[in-house]
Amino acid sequence: MSIYDIPVMQGYIRMCEDGWNQGWHERNGGNLTYRMTEEEVCQLRPYFRTPGEWVNMGVQADNLCGEYFIATGSGKYFRNVSLAPQDNICILEINETGDSWRIVWGLEKGGRPTSEFPSHFLNHSVRKAATDGKNRVIYHAHPANVIAMTYILPLTDKAFTRALWQSATECPVVFPGGVGVVEWMVPGGAEIALATSKLMAEYDAAVWAHHGLFVSGPDLDTAFGLMHTIEKAAEIFMLVQNSGKPVLQTIFDEDLRAIAKEFGVTLKEEFLD
Repeated sequence: MSIYDIPVMQGYIRMCEDGWNQGWHERNGGNLTYRMTEEEVCQLRPYFRTPGEWVNMGVQADNLCGEYFIATGSGKYFRNVSLAPQDNICILEINETGDSWRIVWGLEKGGRPTSEFPSHFLNHSVRKAATDGKNRVIYHAHPANVIAMTYILPLTDKAFTRALWQSATECPVVFPGGVGVVEWMVPGGAEIALATSKLMAEYDAAVWAHHGLFVSGPDLDTAFGLMHTIEKAAEIFMLVQNSGKPVLQTIFDEDLRAIAKEFGVTLKEEFLD
């Protein structure tokens, strides 16, 4: 048995490959982090190496002290994860003060976890608190249609949520709480990490203007499905915008409320007129 026979590693590697196949990860774009369960840590611990040095993140979270994460590497390509996981992803241990990480597996040819790990870390903290520990995945990708929307819509939570809800019937069921929007910022630093974490305390997904999309979820399948659903709705929105035809019909607010009633979800009422 190898580390790649353990289900959490199989699922993580598969998700990286699926994201690449969707076209969401040009070059070294995007990143994926997963907060491991105690059982998964026990399963993987026999494969850990002597840990590296502690590296301070510049951010801190009390509720993530001592946790373990699987993360993509900085500058690494999603297309290479399935070919050589040991060189492109890593397992990180967080210290007991919740402000530093060290590598215990992976990146065998050198490297560091994704440069956006501080953003992921703070988002894991707020999503763990908001979901009573259920949320374990933060996924960032560059889906083209979502990015295109950020050039033509007001950069507000309401504008994006309504556009997506009205583009596909499934959307109000999959993300009834809506999506947040972060105005353009330089990626990788504490400023964008803090701005995103404020939104993720409320939303399962946050759009980064002219950059991409952050989503969260309790497991890999749910997080991938949320990214996929939002990008497909964005594609429909952009197809309609680019058709040159007037919009003759849409999903109206009364329709959105009917969907919510039928599927037992609660829509963010302030996003409805």
